[in-house]
Amino acid sequence: MSSRSSTTLSTSRFLADFRLARPFARGPFAIVAAALSLAVSPAVFAQDASGGASQLQSQPQTQTQPQPQGSTRTPAGASSATPVIAASGLTANGDVASTDIDHQFDTRQAALDRRTAENNYQYGVAQHNCYSKFFVNHCLGKARDSMRTVQADIRKEQLGLDDEKRAAHALQRDQQLALQRAQDEAQAPQRAADEARNQQQYDQKQQQHAIDQAQRAAEAPQRAANEQQYEQKQQQHAIDETQRGDRAPQRAANQQAYDQKQSDYQRRLAEAQAQGQQKAQERVEKQQSYARKQADAAQHKADVEERQKQAAEKAAQKQQQDEQQKQQQQQQQQNQ
Repeated sequence: MSSRSSTTLSTSRFLADFRLARPFARGPFAIVAAALSLAVSPAVFAQDASGGASQLQSQPQTQTQPQPQGSTRTPAGASSATPVIAASGLTANGDVASTDIDHQFDTRQAALDRRTAENNYQYGVAQHNCYSKFFVNHCLGKARDSMRTVQADIRKEQLGLDDEKRAAHALQRDQQLALQRAQDEAQAPQRAADEARNQQQYDQKQQQHAIDQAQRAAEAPQRAANEQQYEQKQQQHAIDETQRGDRAPQRAANQQAYDQKQSDYQRRLAEAQAQGQQKAQERVEKQQSYARKQADAAQHKADVEERQKQAAEKAAQKQQQDEQQKQQQQQQQQNQ
């Protein structure tokens, strides 16, 4: 709990310093800042790191011990994969057991991936802290050496895990092959029975083929008679064709006459259609002319009525004026 709190506090302090110093990032610090901006969030990473550390402690790790020079490196899967497979219970029905093994391998691989991410993150934090010290290059070198040491340890464990995976997969493949061989041996009687049944069916087909051949041989005279009858029909057809060839001029004349009648009919039909269209056009023109005349007559009638109305109004006005003049004259005479 204390290590997790310290990691979270240092991470929070680092992010606060990084936000303040981001506008002044130049050169190598810009690269570190870009790498840290793509990393996981500090709180989630601290949780993953604490969980990965506890899982690494609870789960057996295969450390590759340094070997003396001149000795060959033995695959880690030869010694460590077998216990893992035995512990997971891989048997002839190994689908569930294989899934358990893959899950264990995936869990260990995830732990290594978390350690790698934590190592890279701690290296980025150390780089950031180095820029606040006087001996920057010396501090960066120490941080890099520390990172590479942890990276080398992770690499050794990764190689061991890969060897275990290869050995486990090889053992699974051998067991599957053994199961396949056992299954083939168990199915051998059934295959023998199937082959015997197939052979019996083949023999029956051969016998049926021989019967069909004999039947066709017995029907040969009838086929010969049918062929002779067909030849006679072909000869009669040839004779009929020759006779039809003699009547070809008459058929040609009849065809020519028929074509002439059809041509005359089409010509008369076209003329009738043309006349019908012309008459229809004339009727349309007459209707239009009649409509124009009616419109002109209505307009003339309206003009005449308008002129008559104007004349009546003028006459009424003139009569009124005359009466007014007469009244004025009478008043003048009375006044005198």
